[in-house]
Amino acid sequence: MREIVLDTETTGFEPHEGDRIVEIGAVELIGHVPTGRTYHQYINPQRSMPIEAFGVHGIGPDLLEPAQDPKPGQETLRDKPLFKDIAQDFVNFIGDAKLVIHNAAFDMKFLNAELGWVNRPLLPMDQAVDTLAIARRKFPGSPASLDALCRRFAINNSSRTLHGALLDSEILAEVYLELIGGRQPDFALAADTRGQSAGGRSDEWRPMPRPHALAPKLTTQEAAAHAAFVEQLGDGAIWKN
Repeated sequence: MREIVLDTETTGFEPHEGDRIVEIGAVELIGHVPTGRTYHQYINPQRSMPIEAFGVHGIGPDLLEPAQDPKPGQETLRDKPLFKDIAQDFVNFIGDAKLVIHNAAFDMKFLNAELGWVNRPLLPMDQAVDTLAIARRKFPGSPASLDALCRRFAINNSSRTLHGALLDSEILAEVYLELIGGRQPDFALAADTRGQSAGGRSDEWRPMPRPHALAPKLTTQEAAAHAAFVEQLGDGAIWKN
């Protein structure tokens, strides 16, 4: 099962009031396990960056004041592609995978607005898995922000001083695996600190054919009774095929 853990950063809250996406980050999971494949793209929103949005993600100071040079390490947007230029690569990456998003309604609203403006098919809402809704169902009445869930699951998010789409996607992938039942939802045996599995075998162990077949549990009398029963069924019995 392929899933894409996804996050966006924007200029504000409402695409139909002129706000745009400025960053997309995504992480691929196969069978709930990160594959190492990611998608990350900054996008020129063709508008100024509100100071409130800049305070959240720190992207685009040059669009706040065109004459101002960015500080070292700050991401600028004036030379980044437009959404229409990266739309195909983005759509190719996500494909028809489930999109795991924290507060999915927000990101899907922006993604579909951007896709609609470039005359591309919209993403169906049922393609999204909302981790915010999962957290609220699982822990009613408790804080359900990404930071709060990191504290609950002891996930290190110390590098998250500002919001960033790819970093938030990587953190959300860890949170998602905890929300759906732990970091090994496929019941794989976990390795302990000594490098051995929960069953005591070393990590080098691999399943192999048995050197000798196990003895059948069927007794001689049971086998004879079964053969006699099948014989009564006639030549068309499937047991004889």
